[in-house]
Amino acid sequence: MAIKPAYVKKTGTLLMERYPDAFGADFEHNKDVVEEVTNIESKGVRNRIAGYVTRKYNNPVEA
Repeated sequence: MAIKPAYVKKTGTLLMERYPDAFGADFEHNKDVVEEVTNIESKGVRNRIAGYVTRKYNNPVEA
């Protein structure tokens, strides 16, 4: 089953708004934070969301 990019972006943006100080520039740290604050069981979905958050954190002006 494919992971919809809109789901990843929406969830990542929501997490960054709710937990602004929890995330950083490190993917491994963000992966752990996503696992702690959500109930997402799929490793692939968790990694995609953590990657999106990491990318947005490193390049905040990127749309």
